[in-house]
Amino acid sequence: MNPATKKKLGIGVGVVVALLAVGLAVFLLKRQELLEYALREVKTKVEKKYPVTLTLGPARFTDLNTVRIDGVALVPTDRDTLLQARRINASISLKTLFARRPVFSDLQIDSARLTARKTETTDNYSFFFAKKKTPVRRDTTQGANYGLLLNQLLETAFDNVPGEADFRNFLVTYRSPDHNATLTMPRFAIEDGDLTGQLTADIDSVVNTFGLQGHIEPGDYALEANVYGLNGRPVLLPYVQRRYGARVQFDTVQVSLSDKDLDDDQLTVRGTAWARNFVVNHPKLADHDVRFPRAGIDYVATLGKAYGALENGTKITLNRMEFFPEISVRKLPRKQRLTGKANGVESPDELLAGLQLKVNIKSGETKANDFFAALPEGMFSTLEGTQGEGTLTYRLLADLDMNQLDSLKFSSSLTGKNFRLTRFGREDLGKLNTPFAYTAYNDKGDSIKTFQVGPPNPEFVPFNQVSQYLKHAILTAEDPRFFTHKGFMAKAFVNSIIQNIKEKRFARGGSTISMQLVKNVFLTRQKTVTRKIEEALIVWLIENTRVATKERMMEVYLNIIEWGPKIYGVTEAARFYFSKQPNELTLSESLYLASIIPRPKLYRLGFNQYGDMRRSARYFHRLIAQLMARKGYISQDEYEGLGYSVNFSNPSRMGFIPRPDTTRTVVAADSSQYQPLNLIDLLGGGADEGVNTNTPVDAGTAAPAQAPPKN
Repeated sequence: MNPATKKKLGIGVGVVVALLAVGLAVFLLKRQELLEYALREVKTKVEKKYPVTLTLGPARFTDLNTVRIDGVALVPTDRDTLLQARRINASISLKTLFARRPVFSDLQIDSARLTARKTETTDNYSFFFAKKKTPVRRDTTQGANYGLLLNQLLETAFDNVPGEADFRNFLVTYRSPDHNATLTMPRFAIEDGDLTGQLTADIDSVVNTFGLQGHIEPGDYALEANVYGLNGRPVLLPYVQRRYGARVQFDTVQVSLSDKDLDDDQLTVRGTAWARNFVVNHPKLADHDVRFPRAGIDYVATLGKAYGALENGTKITLNRMEFFPEISVRKLPRKQRLTGKANGVESPDELLAGLQLKVNIKSGETKANDFFAALPEGMFSTLEGTQGEGTLTYRLLADLDMNQLDSLKFSSSLTGKNFRLTRFGREDLGKLNTPFAYTAYNDKGDSIKTFQVGPPNPEFVPFNQVSQYLKHAILTAEDPRFFTHKGFMAKAFVNSIIQNIKEKRFARGGSTISMQLVKNVFLTRQKTVTRKIEEALIVWLIENTRVATKERMMEVYLNIIEWGPKIYGVTEAARFYFSKQPNELTLSESLYLASIIPRPKLYRLGFNQYGDMRRSARYFHRLIAQLMARKGYISQDEYEGLGYSVNFSNPSRMGFIPRPDTTRTVVAADSSQYQPLNLIDLLGGGADEGVNTNTPVDAGTAAPAQAPPKN
């Protein structure tokens, strides 16, 4: 190449390089200018959409398309700072930048602080959820539309999720008069929709450290998340512990939202939720942990105006047992509900008064061993290890209107197909058929005495050696259908539910003799929901697999129930009150013993200090005798000849005093220390006082029970 050519080539290359340098300089200057313009546009857009001031620190490119912003702050108008960050790095598409429609991605936020505050009158965050709409006159008497509220929350959350993000040293705090929460995230990342992170949450002094993994598709409103405890510790749910006094925890929870559909102000969401080692502990539920090793739900839920429901298509799985629930809850319009507002806030009683609940739950046909394996640990401790053959199917129906409690409809049924027990669990239910040791406990759970139930005990009395009067009186007052039902009296149970709801406590047991027997022989004295459920299941097993005959069950019952302080069994009762043997008891004496079964510790409540029967006790006396006469248990002459006195063998031991000589001084009887008999309780609706819980009796419609064998 000649020198002239080389010179021309050098000049050409120099010109190109110069042009490139100038172009690059222009590009860099223009790029920075466009970046600053883009950030001003972002600031303007945010401040136009929300009542806030957005402050962006110095911004510069750190490489070809990566932007660094030193300092960001978001301050609501006349409110405390909501968000601030020390540094933000983000990738920007140069094409969109030069088109003046910048698109940021790969967001990295370092040392960010999100501080939400709420006072009695204001907060610094709710503007995010407020949509600007033309004011519409709303009918607030119809209640809140939970579907619209949830839809707005979901859209706000999903629409603000960045496609790519990496949060480091992110601190979220929430302060209000009622709650304090601090969420610390060393790192939380979103990459191609995949979520990963580690968080420490301190909510109302309940501290959890847990990991998070999942996937999110903001455009489809779809989410999958897996939350699990770290360092071998479970995750505790904070709010329920403070609000309801319950401890709820889990090792792992998997949740998903697969679809949402808003139609005519009604939102339908679909998804799943699964938990491993889900534990619930509450004193009214059980006196120990109730554990679900593996449980989950595939849900189809609908929310609307004062309404929520689990719809057809929902499935609950407990181990290998499947349930298909349809549950709806509705709050009545305020004008139809009870008054009782305080400072504009509905009281708990008013909220309950407006509640309507409908439940329809059925299970699939389940193998017996799968059924027993599905029972939550701690709820059925007596049955742990039980095995069987055949299949079982469960069904629950309920219709409750808190404004019309007496209209309650309730049914619960367990149906077996070729079912039989092959092995008893922790407790041998078959011990009812043999002599066994029985321990009586007081209300505090302390043992009082232990004795044999069977011939080895000289106090034991066989069924056919108990007065027919006593057996018939107890059957009439406690459980008129004992010899024909299979452990339960549906009407009595519904009545007990109604009374318990009205009084907001376990005021009435609704127990049959079968249920009383199971409670005394196999269970603890705890008045909890799980104990009642376990009691019902054991009764069903005994009654439906014929573990023991009705006569034997009644025999055991008569020999163990409490008939006064530390008085157990019919032999002790007959001797203590009347110095007789059980087969010698008269009609009047039998009626008295039947009357005190609901409240054995109040055995003299029906009498004044002189031993005269009070009016309420006289009413019970005549009523039960009248029912016995109708059923043919006693003759009409016996009923008509019944008096109102009971001849105790030792009145002073009963606490009665001699009647004063009224020929000299008339002394008014001071009965203020005694309470009148509660006839509802005496007729079988008593609370779980003493050892015995009774079943209510409908005096007007009680059908004759099959009479026990005559002596």
